[in-house]
Amino acid sequence: MQKGPIGVFDSGYGGLTVLKEVVRQLPEYDYLYLGDNARAPYGTRSFETVYHYTLECVNHLFNMGCSLIVLACNTASAKALRSIQQNDLPKRGDDKRVLGVIRPTAEIIGKYTRSKEVGILGTAGTVASKSYPIEIQKFYPEVNVYQEACPMWVPLVENDEYDSAGADYFVKQHIDRLLNNSKEIDTIVLGCTHYPLLSAKILKQLPANIKLLSQGEIVAHSLADYLNRHPEIEEKCSKEGSRRFLTTDSTEIFDTHASRFFGKPVKSELLVL
Repeated sequence: MQKGPIGVFDSGYGGLTVLKEVVRQLPEYDYLYLGDNARAPYGTRSFETVYHYTLECVNHLFNMGCSLIVLACNTASAKALRSIQQNDLPKRGDDKRVLGVIRPTAEIIGKYTRSKEVGILGTAGTVASKSYPIEIQKFYPEVNVYQEACPMWVPLVENDEYDSAGADYFVKQHIDRLLNNSKEIDTIVLGCTHYPLLSAKILKQLPANIKLLSQGEIVAHSLADYLNRHPEIEEKCSKEGSRRFLTTDSTEIFDTHASRFFGKPVKSELLVL
């Protein structure tokens, strides 16, 4: 049996916050990260475009030996995952798998909220898809979900302005809008993998009783559980502890930014689509 790395895909850098936690919890596996930086951001693009871009990148990862891929991108998970799982994977006939980040979050959100009032902070695309309310409703029909699109947050992070004074204005603006929906919100999900870099500023704007959830740890736990429940997939994953990084744009720029998201120096390779 030919084994290969676990693929991790994102439109840019944000998925590295997920990979960082996955590697921390499951260090023995090999990982191949692909950031489609040349076509980022995905958050403002149409469903059809996100699906097309995501499928193209997923197929590249499959061709490079991955049997299991995590879409570490909320927009791709919201706009492309279901179509890929239902329409494209069955046509392959080779037992490949693609997972997302929204369902694992939806599965556990009820364990955190006592008031049954939950907030989601995400990109315009993720919010418009209504994926979080739909998925949370399946597991916790009693939970009310309020969403707030934060279109400026990804540009702030990707342009290294996430720690600037200017970022405070946009963080406060969207937190206030979200909390104005309900005074009972006690749990907020960072529904974009870029947003953990804004966590310090977000927490300053939140009452102490509100829990702020990032997806890295959640997805890592979910992936570990998935591999445990699917030994036929797990045995196809190589275990040399390697990490390889691909980008569709400048490797020099990617390496500079990626090290902040991943927490360690990154040396990437260029992938020409």
